Amino acid sequence: MRVQSLTLAAASAALLAPTTQPTAATVTAPAPVGLPGPPGVHADAPVRAADLLDRVRGCEPVSRGRYRTDSGAPATVPVCGTKEAVFWKADMDIDCDGRPTSRCNSRTDPYFSPGTAYPQSDGRPLDAERLPYVVVPAPSRIWDHRDHGVRGGAVAAVIYRGRVQYAVVGDAGPHDLIGEASYATAEALGIDPDPHGGGTPSGVTYIVFKDSRATPVESRKAAEETGERLARQFVRGAGDRE
Repeated sequence: MRVQSLTLAAASAALLAPTTQPTAATVTAPAPVGLPGPPGVHADAPVRAADLLDRVRGCEPVSRGRYRTDSGAPATVPVCGTKEAVFWKADMDIDCDGRPTSRCNSRTDPYFSPGTAYPQSDGRPLDAERLPYVVVPAPSRIWDHRDHGVRGGAVAAVIYRGRVQYAVVGDAGPHDLIGEASYATAEALGIDPDPHGGGTPSGVTYIVFKDSRATPVESRKAAEETGERLARQFVRGAGDRE
């Protein structure tokens, strides 16, 4: 069961920060010259889901505790870290918060909120139907994402069943829950995007690149290009953990 994400009004005091936006995993970025990569990774090909997952096989927890994926569920999900990113493996609930659209509004979503914790560049809420974004837990004693280079507009790679979708950090949810992304993120990954009963119960990996930013936050193209570049650097990295 999805629990409503924080609205812009509720989140701004603790979470207000600039943002930017992502797009589907089709645009590639040049790889750093002279750096060896994993077998099968070519400079002119999109980064593969398998290569990203290979970098997050283990877990060095950076959270002080674990998160629930749904209200009433046991807390089983830690936030893990490497030198370049933080990541978690969870379910996906659908966030339709932001500017009302034909598919995201108070009629289609019983938890709908017209605000997002992080606005787009003109100050308006993000558009969950068109913009792939992920939701981070509100800062708490469990974990404060801001201490790990994660703020509004940070770029994420979301992986499900062999697909990679780049997104931005666009909203914040309850402090004890994890595993939520926008309508557009789910749709791009082949997950049922219906905010009332859609999503998937498991199998989603979220990788957020530290100190990254898509500019502007509402641009899918910016998120895609930045995400592809950072993902390529990530899979070519040494794999050092925090």
